[in-house]
Amino acid sequence: MADETNDFHLSCPVPITQYPHVVMAHGGGGRLMNQLIDRMFVAAFGNPALEERHDGARLDPEGRQLAFSTDSYVVRPLFFPGSDIGAMAVNGTVNDLAMCGARPRWLSAGFIIEEGLPMETLWRVVQSMREAAAAAGVQIVTGDTKVVDKGKGDGLYINTAGVGVIETGFLIRPASVRPGDAVLLSGDVGRHGMAIMSVREGLDFESPITSDCAPLAAMVLDLLGAGIEVRCLRDLTRGGLAAALNEIATVARVQIDIEEAAVPVTDPVRGACEILGLDPFYVANEGRLVAFVPAEQARQALTVMQRHDPGRNACRIGVVKTEFPERVTLRSRIGASRILDLLSGEQLPRIC
Repeated sequence: MADETNDFHLSCPVPITQYPHVVMAHGGGGRLMNQLIDRMFVAAFGNPALEERHDGARLDPEGRQLAFSTDSYVVRPLFFPGSDIGAMAVNGTVNDLAMCGARPRWLSAGFIIEEGLPMETLWRVVQSMREAAAAAGVQIVTGDTKVVDKGKGDGLYINTAGVGVIETGFLIRPASVRPGDAVLLSGDVGRHGMAIMSVREGLDFESPITSDCAPLAAMVLDLLGAGIEVRCLRDLTRGGLAAALNEIATVARVQIDIEEAAVPVTDPVRGACEILGLDPFYVANEGRLVAFVPAEQARQALTVMQRHDPGRNACRIGVVKTEFPERVTLRSRIGASRILDLLSGEQLPRIC
């Protein structure tokens, strides 16, 4: 019999010693995971849609522009201040479709249920998903359920996939970013991750930290309807603002220069990050995005974004340059500049 382990060592494009326990990694956000995606999955499944490295794939079946995306949700606890795994599963995939400039239409939902999960808990999650889908204007049209042994699933995991219709002629993708573009942020960062960590760590603040989980499609569609030439959009999930900007800078081969003082972070989030030794720029969000638009349209774009609740604190945080391609630079409050790099791994486990 052939030695399957040796066969894997010979054929795998990534050294097995670099990722000895890949099941311990949680996708996106860190340098090692990005390398794994590039060297393993993109290498194996490479095609033009995948190689755009966007939040979803742009597809063109018989001349109709569609966006397609999928994501899995393994957050613990299932319910946390401001949201829960059900609403997050709907909003997360809705937002991924919106980042492609699409109007989200249909979702699938797959449930991995741990044996012994109370039916009341599952019903509460399902009701939350129904409400989130109605608010986002999408339908959950197909799905699947699987049950795993007790102790094997943290209660509940959810996968959602979605299809949306692209109604714009703009190619909204990282490769469309141009030097001189303005970098806009839809609101404060770090609240989702810190809402979960405050529960896990038993942190109590005078002003409770609530997740920013929200659908972003209406805001994006309003931007496009206003004629804003949106170059690129990215929601700030795993790895937060820093990871999103680094991924875009790498694909577009540009420098992204941002102002630290321009990025809003609430006092409770900043305090929680200081207690836990975390950087809010790397903390996940579930209702925030960055938008790259021509500089001359930045003011109009901010006005449009601020009409929507998730974008009421939208602001301009930086500019696209060319001096140091594939680099994100941060200008501090005292005027010093430093590189805002990808972390080797994840700051926080299992918050998405």
